[in-house]
Amino acid sequence: MRVKNADVLLSGTNITKVFGYGKHKKTAVQDVSFSFHEGEIVSIVGESGSGKTTLAKMLMGLLKETSGEVRYRGKPRQLKSHADRKKYWKDIQAIFQDPFSSFNVFHKVEKLLTDCMKLQGLKLTKEEQFRKMKEACSFVNLKFEELHNKYPFELSGGQMQRLMIARIFMLHPKILIADEPTSMIDACSRSTILDMLLKLRKENNMTIIFITHDVGLAYYVSDTLYIMEKGRIVESGPAEDVILNPKHRYTQQLISDVPKIHEEWNLAN
Repeated sequence: MRVKNADVLLSGTNITKVFGYGKHKKTAVQDVSFSFHEGEIVSIVGESGSGKTTLAKMLMGLLKETSGEVRYRGKPRQLKSHADRKKYWKDIQAIFQDPFSSFNVFHKVEKLLTDCMKLQGLKLTKEEQFRKMKEACSFVNLKFEELHNKYPFELSGGQMQRLMIARIFMLHPKILIADEPTSMIDACSRSTILDMLLKLRKENNMTIIFITHDVGLAYYVSDTLYIMEKGRIVESGPAEDVILNPKHRYTQQLISDVPKIHEEWNLAN
C-alpha cells in the first residue's frame, strides 16, 4: 500500500481527447481527472474501446490532449521541445501490450540497452556499460551474454517483456505505465512479470499505472482503481472500496464477470 500523504506526481483536470472533425469527430476520452501519488499502484480498468489506452498515451506524452491540463509534480507539463520530452521521459516510462512493437527490430539487444544509458546522459566505459546491462538482465532472469547479439524477432514474447522490464530497471523512472503488460504471455510468465514489476516498485518507490481490462488483476495488485467506460471515469477510489462496494452499474457488471471477486462482493454485502 502507498504511504499516506505521499506527494502527487502526476495529475490531470478535465482531460479530453477528440479525434477527427465535423461529422467524423470521435471523443475517445472525455473530462477525465485524476491524481497519482508517489509509490502508488493504480489501475485504470475498462473493456476494449473504453479509452484507457488513449489516456495512457496522453499520460506518456505520445498523444496531445485536445483540452484539459496534465501536471507533473504540481506544474503544467511541458512537452513542446525535444529537450522537454527527453527530460519528461527520464521520469516516466511505459511497457506496452505488444513488446515487439516497442523495439526497433533492426537494433540488437545491446543497442536497446545502451540507449537507456544515453537517455540518462551517462558516460561510462565499455566495462561499466557491460556491467550495468548484465545486472539489468540478471534482475529479470536473463543472461546478457546469450542475448546481446540477437535481434528482437529472435526472442520469445516472454523474453521481450522481461527485456522491457530490464530497461525500466536501468532507467529508474518515477512513473511506469504498464498497458496490458501480461496479456500476450502464458500464465506462468504472467505471474513472474508481475512479481518483477512489484519488486521494482518496492525498491524504487516507483508509481505504477496499470492499464487493464482485468478487474481481478487490478483488485489484487492496486491501491487505487479508476473505472473507465466510453471515455469517462465512472468510478474511482481505494481498490477494496470500489470492488466490495461498487456504486456504478458498469463496475458491478465488470465484477459479476469475475466469479471469485463476485463471490467476495456478495460476502461483503
